[in-house]
Amino acid sequence: MYTIYLILPANILIYCIFAKIKRTQFSEKDIMDRFSFLNAAHTEYFAELYDQYLQFPDSVEPSWRAFFQGFDFGLESAETMVVETSESLKVPLPGTNNVVEIPDNVQKEFQVVELINAYRTRGHLFTKTNPVRNRRTYTPTIAKENFGFTDADLDTEFSAGKILGIGKASLRTILEHLQNIYCESIGVEYIYIRKPEEIKWIQEKLNVNENRPSYSADRKRHILRKLSEAVSFENFLHTKYVGQKRFSLEGGESLIPALDAVIEQAAEYGVKQFVMGMAHRGRLNVLTNIFGKSAKDIFSEFDGKDYEMDVFDGDVKYHLGWTSDRSTDNGNRININIAPNPSHLETVGAVVEGITRAKQDHHYPDDFSKVLPIVVHGDAAIAGQGLVYEMVQMAQLDGYRTNGTIHIVVNNQVGFTTNYLDARSSTYCTDVGKVTLSPVLHVNADDAEAVVHASLFALDFRMQFKRDVFIDLLGYRKYGHNEGDEPRFTQPVLYKAIAAHKNVRDIYAAKLISEGVIDANYVSKLEKDYKAKLEENLEDSRKEEKTVITPFMENEWSGFNLALRDEMLAAVDTSYNRAKLDKIAETITKLPTDKKFIRKIQRLIADRNAMYFERNSLDWAMGELLAYGSLLEEGLDVRLSGQDVERGTFSHRHAVTKVEDSEEEVVLLENLGEGQGAFHIYNSLLSEYGVVGFDYGYSMANPNTLTIWEAQFGDFSNGAQIMLDQYISAAEDKWKMQSGFVMLLPHGYEGQGAEHSSARMERYLQLCAKDNMFIADCTTPANFFHLLRRQLKAPYRKPLVVFTPKSLLRHPKAVSTIEELTEGSFKEIIDDESVAVKDVKTVVFCTGKFYYDLLQARENKERNDVALVRLEQLFPMNNDKIKDVIAKYKNADDIVWAQEEPRNMGAWGHISMHLDFARSFRVASRRFYASPAAGSSTRDKKRQNEVIEYVFDKTKDNMNK
Repeated sequence: MYTIYLILPANILIYCIFAKIKRTQFSEKDIMDRFSFLNAAHTEYFAELYDQYLQFPDSVEPSWRAFFQGFDFGLESAETMVVETSESLKVPLPGTNNVVEIPDNVQKEFQVVELINAYRTRGHLFTKTNPVRNRRTYTPTIAKENFGFTDADLDTEFSAGKILGIGKASLRTILEHLQNIYCESIGVEYIYIRKPEEIKWIQEKLNVNENRPSYSADRKRHILRKLSEAVSFENFLHTKYVGQKRFSLEGGESLIPALDAVIEQAAEYGVKQFVMGMAHRGRLNVLTNIFGKSAKDIFSEFDGKDYEMDVFDGDVKYHLGWTSDRSTDNGNRININIAPNPSHLETVGAVVEGITRAKQDHHYPDDFSKVLPIVVHGDAAIAGQGLVYEMVQMAQLDGYRTNGTIHIVVNNQVGFTTNYLDARSSTYCTDVGKVTLSPVLHVNADDAEAVVHASLFALDFRMQFKRDVFIDLLGYRKYGHNEGDEPRFTQPVLYKAIAAHKNVRDIYAAKLISEGVIDANYVSKLEKDYKAKLEENLEDSRKEEKTVITPFMENEWSGFNLALRDEMLAAVDTSYNRAKLDKIAETITKLPTDKKFIRKIQRLIADRNAMYFERNSLDWAMGELLAYGSLLEEGLDVRLSGQDVERGTFSHRHAVTKVEDSEEEVVLLENLGEGQGAFHIYNSLLSEYGVVGFDYGYSMANPNTLTIWEAQFGDFSNGAQIMLDQYISAAEDKWKMQSGFVMLLPHGYEGQGAEHSSARMERYLQLCAKDNMFIADCTTPANFFHLLRRQLKAPYRKPLVVFTPKSLLRHPKAVSTIEELTEGSFKEIIDDESVAVKDVKTVVFCTGKFYYDLLQARENKERNDVALVRLEQLFPMNNDKIKDVIAKYKNADDIVWAQEEPRNMGAWGHISMHLDFARSFRVASRRFYASPAAGSSTRDKKRQNEVIEYVFDKTKDNMNK
């Protein structure tokens, strides 16, 4: 027996206290009558109300909420009095000798509701989801004894059964129902969700068939066929390519029928495109048996043949992407994509979300649900990689939402050689999903029907609520990490169990044989027919001399060519009609007159109008906004995201203005006229890794959108270094994948310390090779205007990294005329037109903001014998033009490279490597430093002045001081 302690409901307790003080006004009978409702009301009503309270306390009327709080407190503490559960609950009334009896049947109904709630909340901890390990134990359990019941109560009927949709039922039936729903092959976590409509939907869904599938014989045979394909494919590779890495799916083969079911059913819901990301394990199996990639091509990749393209390095077979069109069993035509990925786990997830959003914006702006992202994770990776948290936090944000992603974890229970207990502190690898209150399903990968059932549950939830959902597919890894490892070195007990364990196909086949769905020969015939096809593909592949890599999403890139270096150096016409530019300028320099804006914004926008229509002197922000406007007017789209991009970190852009009283957003670039492109601008979450991955993915799927990510400060991009190294700089060479992604990185030494000075341009330049991307450091608004326009006017796409200014945003000399915008094209080099060529003795090459520092020093020193030449494009450099500039100054005997960064940073290392003749340049820079800049503004100015002095006087070399 156990004890119960009760606190009175608030309204009755207050009544009692008042009665004690004013005893003459209230009789004890009056007080006792307050409790008569407990005998008169239906227990079904109490049960439903208590169930509502347990899930959503604030939705219950306050006095009832107080009553239930008292009941809960009574189960846990010893504040009031002790009663035996075999008796009615007796509560003394303060100041009297009387007690109130709460009927035993009411009390037990509450206890049943508590039991139901325990299964909903903790049932997932007691499931049969682990196929090869005994799961950890948790206390307390959800045994009936912990809720005040004994075997004697099993046949007692309780109205609380109606909560489960089974009506009034015995405790035995209720327990069986709860066990089947929550503690068999599928464990469900959802009770933490805060939206009652989602909770209700989930509970009603779980009650159908007791959360168990009910499939026809044909459907069961289809599942078995997909399992057989998955198993046979791995067996075939295992025998034909002994010892080669393939990161097999063995132990998680039920992923194949799960994905197949999701795609088939989603097509019935009207989904038109799928975008999928996954790491290595099972990728080849998915490519063949879900995406329809020819096994012949995979075998060619296994054979290690050379590629048909000379300027292409390719990648290992289990990194490659694929795009195809698939006809579903019901005749729906769908487009399916699996994105290429590097070995850096989870990076592809952010890219997939960006690809998905681009497709949604471009093809289905009125119904995002028509493009469905699926991300397949590893258990160690999803728990260990911080990028997953960034991705999850994007899920419901306006600039990054994709109407819900289905996340599937192929849970091997070991990461390389690390046991799961050493790989995470959380209970589950999927606990990150709870950040956004997403439901999580834990499924035994050996129960094929349960896996398909859970996958379709996840799809239904996504389509209904447009939110993420997670599936933890609990299986195992049959071999070592890459088929060449010996797993018994580190997990001898586990792998002894795995060695004796049947694969999921054979388990399921035995089940269907016992049900009479198939006969004993059915599986062997499936396997024989499938392997015959693989043998035929293998034979065909060995007739091919070279491997052909199909570009990812080739359908989105029709009309765009892969450009080599010479084409990148060719001029692109980026001129723009003056009359059209005037119209754009008029639109973006006038605020609505019927709305109230703060005075500073009114003055700023008015000044933009004056700089264009009166002074013909455009600052950086004006040049940038006009570039966007010109592209939008031409029907092209612009997407700009990053931390604080709407206003701009340095308060220069103000592309979004806010109405003072209501904070209504006014975006002037959206008012250019009919037929204009879409302007998407979003302040991002405080993320670099995730957001860069997302926006890079966006650029991959929509080549006619100028896709830009701006760093708050340039060196903050190092938080996304994996995306830079593995995707942005190398994707075309590895995967034939183009991208016009633009990164704006504020850069310049203004005494703001180590983290706010350098965008670390040396790192980007080190990544440059052949024809992989553009690197620019512009000095004028006009050149920036043409540079941005070139990104969409060229017949190819390359990533572009721009080191953008900070102090130059308002520098009186960093301005351009309207004519400089409307005429010409981007200038890779800007020669010095302000000096007489014959007088020049020193030619100084520099880049970016440092040019203006040198210009000011030259004016102060009255040194007209020094020419300042700006390298606006650092990669690819036009070597011939640089030579021409040097040759022009025939009387110059001193050629200088000048930079404000330390010698081991900045552009010098790149220039000396790529320009043979530059090695003879006199280099003016700060000394070698570990940190980009000093924290002391005084010291920083001293170092800057030393460099400037050396530029103009070679006797003042500071390098050896």
